[in-house]
Amino acid sequence: MKRRVMIARAMVHAPKLLILDEPTAGVDIEIRRSMWKLMKEVNQQGTTIILTTHYLEEAESLCRNIAIIDQGKIVENSDMASLLARLNVDHFVLDLAEPLKAAPALEGCHVEQTNEKVLEVSVPKAVGLNQLFDQLTAQNIKVLSLKNKSNRLEQLFMDLIESKTAQTGQEIHKKPVNPVNRAG
Repeated sequence: MKRRVMIARAMVHAPKLLILDEPTAGVDIEIRRSMWKLMKEVNQQGTTIILTTHYLEEAESLCRNIAIIDQGKIVENSDMASLLARLNVDHFVLDLAEPLKAAPALEGCHVEQTNEKVLEVSVPKAVGLNQLFDQLTAQNIKVLSLKNKSNRLEQLFMDLIESKTAQTGQEIHKKPVNPVNRAG
């Protein structure tokens, strides 16, 4: 409630710029979603919002532009759509209708079986979901549901960090993402 009051107080003067530092940290799901709704409304009314957050799902959902800061330096500064388009592989969790004794071989995909009715599948963009489901159907594997294994922005962030670690051979300290949501 304190966080909502803080935002409401800031909005009394109809600012052109609103800076929010971790506004949903430590709040429950219902309050977080109501705050997301409020932030979207405020932004649609013309207020530019600069949002710092560790919750990458929140950043992906709310922001059109994003800057990723690592060790005090901006390592990415892009619009969200362009940044997400750089993902080469999507990671999914598949819930199956029938149990499997072993993970199926799926051409072009990496498959791990977490239990007899759940598969984790990494699907390169070049392969795509249609080809994945064609292969599953050919093996008589029925999928009940599919969900992203992790948030796409989170996956991109991890890929960036792992790539940087591989290039430098040094351990990289993960820093918060600073999404920027500009009006209009």
